Amino acid sequence: MEQYLKIGIITSTHGIRGEVKVFPTTDDPARFKKLKTVYMKQGASYVPMDLASVKFFKNMVILKFKGLDDINLVEKFRQMELYVDRAHAVPLEENENFIADLIDLKVVTDEGEELGILTDVLQTGANDVYIVQTEKYGEVMIPAIRQCILKVDLEEETMLVHLLPGLLEL
Repeated sequence: MEQYLKIGIITSTHGIRGEVKVFPTTDDPARFKKLKTVYMKQGASYVPMDLASVKFFKNMVILKFKGLDDINLVEKFRQMELYVDRAHAVPLEENENFIADLIDLKVVTDEGEELGILTDVLQTGANDVYIVQTEKYGEVMIPAIRQCILKVDLEEETMLVHLLPGLLEL
């Protein structure tokens, strides 16, 4: 399991006092208000960044990092990804999982067929759609609904699915 979970991407600076605009990749942008520290991914490292303030503007989050009070100090952060550690992640409801934990799961049908590997999750609004790369069928899209997703076992790194009629048709 991933230790850090992505919550946003810095898109640009905001003003001249060191604030940055963040496009949130979390389904709950208000969660930024509860955070004291985020982690900025720099290469293979996760650098802790203490937050001085959090504001919201349209669909963006405006962050101010402690000790960085000038636009020149934050310009280099464009396109940097922001993460939270698991200890400060949003608590999950029953039958919920972090997308980072689902990627690379082996997907098996309820008929015993090893379908493939879950490679991506599309967030459509109504429900997520799991993208499974298979040898036999190519890319298969499975809706993340109870009728299709029977069991997710993170310890065994498997997902048990039921394929509704038409999901494998070309």
